[in-house]
Amino acid sequence: MTLRFKIEITGLVQGVGFRPFIFRTATNLHLTGWIKNTERGVLAEIEGAQDALNLFFKQLETDLPPQANIYTIQKKEIPSKGSSLFEILHSHTAQKPDAVILNDLALCDDCLKEMNDPTDRRYRYPFITCTNCGPRYTIMTALPYDRPHTTMHNFPLCDECRKEYEDPLNRRFHAQPLACPECGPQIALWDKKGNIITAQHDNAIREAVNAVQQEKIVALKGLGGFHLVCDAQNAKAIETLRIRKNRPTKPFAIMCPTLKSVQNLCHVSPEEEKLLTSAQAPIVLLKKKKDTLAKNLAPDNPYLGVMLPYTPLHHLFTQTFGKPIVATSGNRAHEPICTDEFEALEALNNIADLFLIHNRPIAHRADDSIVRIIQNRPMVLRRARGFAPLPFRYKEAKSSILSAGGHLKNTVALAIDDKIMTGPHIGDLETIKACEGHKDSVKTLCNMYDLIPDIIAHDLHPDYTSTKLASDVFPSVQQYPVQHHYAHALACMGDNQLHTPCLAVVWDGTGLGTDGTIWGGEFLKITDQGYERAGHFRPFPLPGGDIAAKEPRRTALGLLYTMEGDTAFEHVSELFTAQELSLLKTALSKELNCPMTSSMGRLFDGVSALLGLSTHNSFEGEAAMQLEFMADENETNSYPFDDPTDWQPLLRAILKDKEKNTNPALVSARFHNTLVAMLVTFAKKTGETDILLTGGCFQNKVLSEKAIEALQANGLTPHWHKDIPPNDGGIAIGQCIAAARALNKKG
Repeated sequence: MTLRFKIEITGLVQGVGFRPFIFRTATNLHLTGWIKNTERGVLAEIEGAQDALNLFFKQLETDLPPQANIYTIQKKEIPSKGSSLFEILHSHTAQKPDAVILNDLALCDDCLKEMNDPTDRRYRYPFITCTNCGPRYTIMTALPYDRPHTTMHNFPLCDECRKEYEDPLNRRFHAQPLACPECGPQIALWDKKGNIITAQHDNAIREAVNAVQQEKIVALKGLGGFHLVCDAQNAKAIETLRIRKNRPTKPFAIMCPTLKSVQNLCHVSPEEEKLLTSAQAPIVLLKKKKDTLAKNLAPDNPYLGVMLPYTPLHHLFTQTFGKPIVATSGNRAHEPICTDEFEALEALNNIADLFLIHNRPIAHRADDSIVRIIQNRPMVLRRARGFAPLPFRYKEAKSSILSAGGHLKNTVALAIDDKIMTGPHIGDLETIKACEGHKDSVKTLCNMYDLIPDIIAHDLHPDYTSTKLASDVFPSVQQYPVQHHYAHALACMGDNQLHTPCLAVVWDGTGLGTDGTIWGGEFLKITDQGYERAGHFRPFPLPGGDIAAKEPRRTALGLLYTMEGDTAFEHVSELFTAQELSLLKTALSKELNCPMTSSMGRLFDGVSALLGLSTHNSFEGEAAMQLEFMADENETNSYPFDDPTDWQPLLRAILKDKEKNTNPALVSARFHNTLVAMLVTFAKKTGETDILLTGGCFQNKVLSEKAIEALQANGLTPHWHKDIPPNDGGIAIGQCIAAARALNKKG
């Protein structure tokens, strides 16, 4: 008996070899019909014998291409048509798009092998690709994902490439970035004035490598933007880069030519190796094994941010250089990564000596993603290339919701139907360029789906730039404010597919609370109706307000002043000038520009300053990171406390240890241990069993892993982030969920 079914499939089913997979499977089973891309995913009709159809549907569940992921299958039996073959039809574009925007993929092993094969026609070609790898989001201009909707539309295929593109049995069938040296993009090496030094592929790469060997800095145009590249073993070159980029101490990421070279430098667990070699190819934070690289690469930091080459050009460059290179974002301070060679020539002219560029346009910027292993599981710290804008599935979103994100580590998100798409990491919204990047990300997501959102969710803080930018794009759309830490909690809850009730431990640097003060050391009960502030750390003043985030010494003074009054100044006299102390004493006594906060992030800063680790932050979280790195992993003692939300006994104990010249490594460990004990004590009091660990403080590996283990030991179930960042890069998703929950209650 012959049957025919109409099938609509949504998910990651475009640009991942899904149609060729269906073609081969159907043909091997002697089934007939057709398949095509649509705005929602793929649509197919399949006809044949019952047994063959059963096997076909089973293989849909078990034998998908590596990057494919089916969300939904709608199957409907229809009359047989007696077709004689199976076809791949042209894409259908009659309705509003709803398909998944694809993530960019690292170069696959098959293409790498061909690129290094002297007999292959794409030998050493910097843009070799196939259906299983290469750019997606960064070259897309519209949905569905077809070549005319990419920046490759200006590169007509040669005859040989056309044959591969049209052959369903070829792994380059409908590989939209498909090209070869005859018909595809080309590279060139420019000087600082934009003059071409050489446009020959190998010569351009060789000359750029020679420049790096001579302590020069090269701006290299990659997949989603530029990298600034120099020798990772040359302290002088790194210092030059630091001065030119105004980045005095923040660690630089490196790119190693091979996995073996990474293993020579760092400890690499099986989980970390899997991340490094994955199709997403993120920067992975790894523990240093030995200091063979320049010490100023990651000063006073036991970790390195390491990635492997993920584009053909990166492979060719690192193969030629043969050693690790610094590969940091090609941007000026607080600006998004440059994507256009002429933009880079202007913005990076005072940083780079040479520019290794190519003529394939980048449609959308995408910085490198950052991941670290927490308790044997990956945690995304920066969601960008390779991950964004892959959707997070959330079935409760009944309306289209745009979320504006926060002010720091900004991302935006868009909820449609059962999914939430996140734009890639933008950064801190402190410059005109960063604000333009935010608007571009909003427009990209909304234009891709041809919609105006029903509602804009944003942070409760009325002065956040992100809120103003989103409303500038859609001035007539209703806005919905979301408290910052509630957004963090919902992001973690959604990341773990949890339901209410649960307790969220939300520890971060700052966020406006509903009472007008600065929150940051929060215990929130998440309920069906919203949330309750179940508890918070004892508030303390921040002398100078926002400037205290850059000067941990001020936070230390605010903590001590709360505890001891005017005698606090005796403990910090070495941290300030006499004039500064006089002004601060007046400010604190008269409560002038000394906002109150419960911030755990600032508590970390204050303790770091008191221990002499960091009195000034040259980048966000620097002082807290130093405190984390200092902790003695073998120390199990903690300080006593009565109230699990009062830090005063903890601080008094730290001061006593300091007076006794106790090793700061022990003090740091006891500080972490005490915070964990306070967390567990409070959690047990609430009666909740599902405990969320969220906020920027839980990027801290020591704090997170100790908290996870302690909660489990006390019969509680901890939940921590994996795919959504715990820092402010994740709150856009939390804002979407908050708005969806509110709309559902009204409905």
